[in-house]
Order: sequence, then structure tokens, then C-alpha cells
Amino acid sequence: MVGLGQRHVWHPYSASPSPIENLPVSSAEGVWLTLADGRRVVDAMSSWWAACHGHRHPHLMAAARRQLDVMPHVMFGGLTHEPAVRLAQRLVDITDDPLQRVFLSDSGSIAVEVAVKMVLQYQRGVGHPERNRLLTWRSGYHGDTFAAMSVCDPDGGMHSLWSGVLPEQVFAPPPPVRGSSAEQRVAYLAQLESLVDESVAGIIIEPVVQGAGGMRFHDHELVRGIRAICDRHGLLMVADEIATGFGRTGDLFVTSAAGVTPDVLCLGKALTGGTMTLAATLTTDEVARVLSLPEAGGALMHGPTFMGNPLACAVALASLDLVQDGYWRTSVPRIESGLRAGLAPVDDHAGVSDVRVLGAIGVVELEKPCDMRVATQAAMAEGVWLRPFGRLVYCMPPFVSDDETVERITSAVCAAVKATTALDQAKESEQE
Repeated sequence: MVGLGQRHVWHPYSASPSPIENLPVSSAEGVWLTLADGRRVVDAMSSWWAACHGHRHPHLMAAARRQLDVMPHVMFGGLTHEPAVRLAQRLVDITDDPLQRVFLSDSGSIAVEVAVKMVLQYQRGVGHPERNRLLTWRSGYHGDTFAAMSVCDPDGGMHSLWSGVLPEQVFAPPPPVRGSSAEQRVAYLAQLESLVDESVAGIIIEPVVQGAGGMRFHDHELVRGIRAICDRHGLLMVADEIATGFGRTGDLFVTSAAGVTPDVLCLGKALTGGTMTLAATLTTDEVARVLSLPEAGGALMHGPTFMGNPLACAVALASLDLVQDGYWRTSVPRIESGLRAGLAPVDDHAGVSDVRVLGAIGVVELEKPCDMRVATQAAMAEGVWLRPFGRLVYCMPPFVSDDETVERITSAVCAAVKATTALDQAKESEQE
């Protein structure tokens, strides 16, 4: 299987064939991945942050089986069905009241594409066709499709290759880190607001936690400041909570925790508990009204083939059962405590620039890019699957992780950090 995989399968963010052998997984359950060679390792990434309830949760599996026997898929153009209707209603119920309209799509990147279309069409509808760019801050990541790539960090992100091809958006510096002074936050928001010109249609951010662009955390006050700037200038605020939604930081949604309602909210990843792909873009009645005007095009011009997939909607409803059950409200703070304690030993380790924890997110930032192969092997020796990138060794444990599992994960993160920094030190010694 490995040989054929290298011959034919193209993996993400990789050349083909991949320079690093991809590990064959034969099954997954709870926090565990069972590899083809029989080893069991903890999925400390929640499979890219999606499997928040662990793998193959019985409640999700039962919902999938029931729906599979009835209707796995039907087109959404001109048709509708109960799972999509119920899911839309549930999402409206658990988000802030102004968010009343739900557009279901295939993935987080597409949810962002839809959000960008909403913003641009809205500004046309209210008589501002010159507003055709988005403002955002650097160190952000919003996906790999073209509109999503255009609002990712243009230099430090993964998409600098497309400079000159992507639409040119407006970028502020990265937001000041969590715990910055009130003066720093005020000065930053003033700097960001100074970038608003006649071309800016809206502001898109990852609130409180920036994901794959750098795993940076910032204060809730900045989110409130962005809302105020949008209100002052007639801009739409887009909150990308694809990574943070459904409890990852300890709050159901970080915008709500900040006392802010965006005009457009993007959700995904944990929406189905990591069982299958589904995303949602929520917006207000007012945005929907304007997009229905002839000046705005009269409709939202987007229609993924698998939009509102009944199977995915049914599983998402089951995942929301677990979210609304609230077990994560105690497990995430417990995981946070375990991550803080377990990562403390590398806080002052040579080659480490920062250690930060928020909810069920643990990040060790290195001074130099880590050797992915060395870091991964060190973590695997501890029985844990990690996926480091750039200068970051980080983890996103499933919410069902017990204390022993969290301890195992932090031991693996520390081992990965020590292995890759030791390699750096050895290379420096050779050069001297």
C-alpha cells in the first residue's frame, strides 16, 4: 500500500512523490489511530482539529448509518430535505440572533469563498461597487481556494507563490499578541483603521486564534475593535471561526464570548465532529435582503454540487447534540490545565521562543523552522501523532482526551521540540 501510495497519491502541501513517507492508518477510534503495522498512536491533532469528539463516536456513527439507509445525497438546487433544514435551524439557535441565514457548503475554504462573495455583492447592492477589496491582518490563514488564499498572509503564509495572480487585498500588521497592553491594542486598531479606504468592502479575521498562519493568540478586545471599525465605515465583518468554533478555545464561539456578532460567520472542521466534510456560512437577514436586489445580482451566485449533503447534515446534527450536551465545557479547561503543566518544561528550553496555551490548543514556537521528519519521529516514539509545520510544534487534542492522554501528548511535544532543537545545535557545532 505504501509503494502504491507514493506512486499515485498526491498528499497535501507536498511534492509527488512525497519526500516524507506517509504513515498508513488502518482504523481510528476515540483518541487513537491504529497504523497498518499494528502500532497505536494518539491523534493529538484531532485530524486537523476536526475530530473534536474523537474518532467514530457512537452517536455520530449511528446518525450516519440511519441517514445512509434513507438518502445519502440529493441535489440541493430546487430540492430540500429535513437534515439540512434542521441543521440550519440548530445553527441559527446556537449563534447570535442576527445570524439567520445559513449557506451550507463542502469545506472551510468554500465557506470563506462564499463569505467573500457575500461581502462584495452586498457592497454592490448598497451602491458601492468601488468597494472590491477586503482588509485583514497578517499571519492569517483562511483556506487554499483562490479568494481564501487572497486573504491569507501574502508573504509569511503558504501562498506567496501566487503573488501577482491573486486579488490584491489590504493587509494590516499581525495583531498584538494575547496579553498586550490596552495602549498597544488601541494603537494597533488605529493603525488598522487608517488602512480603510474607498476600496475596502469588509474586514475578515480569525478571531482570538489565528490558525495555520502562525497559531497566534490575541485578545477579545481586538475583535470588539474590529466590529466598531466596520460599523463606523459601513463595512461587513467576517469572522472565520472554522478552527475556533464549537468549543476549541473553551467558548462555544469566540465572537460571542467577545460580545460581538459578525455580519458573516464561517464554520467548518468540527461541525461534523471530523466524520466528513461540511461547512456553513451564516449571515443576517439584511445581507440576504441586499443580495436579493438586482443591483447586487439578485442571488448568491454559488452552488456546490454537494451543498447541503443529507448524510453530512445528519452527522452534523448528531455532533451538535454533543456540543449542546456541554461535556466540553469541563473537559476543555481540564485539557488546558494539562497542556500548561505538560509544556512548561520546554518554556525556557534552548531554541524555543514561546510556549502558549488556550483551551485545547497547545503551541511551542521555535526560533528556527523545525525538521518535520525528526520532530515527527520523536513524537511517534512517544506514541503520539503530531504534524509540525514551520517553526511550530503544536497539538489540538480531542475533547475526550483524559489526563493520561494529555500527559502523553505533552511528553511527545516536548520530545519533538528537544529532538529538532538538538539537531539545530549539532548543525551549528559542525559549522563552528
